[in-house]
Amino acid sequence: MGVLSLTGCAGTAAEAAADKNNSHALYIVSAAIGFVGLSYAAVPLYQAFCQATGYGGTIQKATVEKFKTMKPVANARPITVYFNADTSDTMPWDFQPEQHKVKIVPGETALAFYKAFNPAGYPVTGVSTYNVTPMKAGVYFNKIQCFCFEEQRLRPREEIDMPIFFYVDPEFADDPSMADVREITLSYTFFRTGKLDPTTGEYEEEDDSAQQSVPAAAAATPGAQGVVEPAKGQGTAEDVAVWTQQMAKETGVPVTKSSNQR
Repeated sequence: MGVLSLTGCAGTAAEAAADKNNSHALYIVSAAIGFVGLSYAAVPLYQAFCQATGYGGTIQKATVEKFKTMKPVANARPITVYFNADTSDTMPWDFQPEQHKVKIVPGETALAFYKAFNPAGYPVTGVSTYNVTPMKAGVYFNKIQCFCFEEQRLRPREEIDMPIFFYVDPEFADDPSMADVREITLSYTFFRTGKLDPTTGEYEEEDDSAQQSVPAAAAATPGAQGVVEPAKGQGTAEDVAVWTQQMAKETGVPVTKSSNQR
């Protein structure tokens, strides 16, 4: 009688188990890579979601062309827009809105100003974040902010006006969920930027003489609808004034600091 050999079967079973383990390992590695990719994509995807929906009070970015088409909605109830300003604990600037409130109706364009002053004896660079409350109104609040909000460097005791062109979308008036919204607050917070020295806890700023040797206009880049904007951190009060006048001309919004303070 012949002897039944189990060697071939054992080898086949071992190979199958190895293949199964390899497949599981491949799935795990692929899933890990996928999660890493999703984590990197999460921030821009979340930002895009907030921008599209107004979630978290995220304001919509307007265009000059859209500004030109805006018309106040007839017989719409007025909305009072309040302005708030804050700074982080490490930011020495004095940062304040130049108007307490502005009253508009949906579709009406307006201009508001914030003022920043650096009382320190050294240059300080800052960047801002912003949102509106109530958060559900964010999807209807549209603005074109000055480049100076993106990143601005103020020399010792330098002061600068920071303009914002804005409007509330006409569709606000037809949205039943906005029926209880009669006030909107626009809030900006400035944070200090720069290289933080971990040993001293102090921020290191670039040599101011280097900034003075390069005119802001020399590093200008095109902004909204070709409006010239200096490179980040290099704008001066004169640059901001020029930008404001150019934007006023493009959007048709007059530059008056008191006309909307009612």
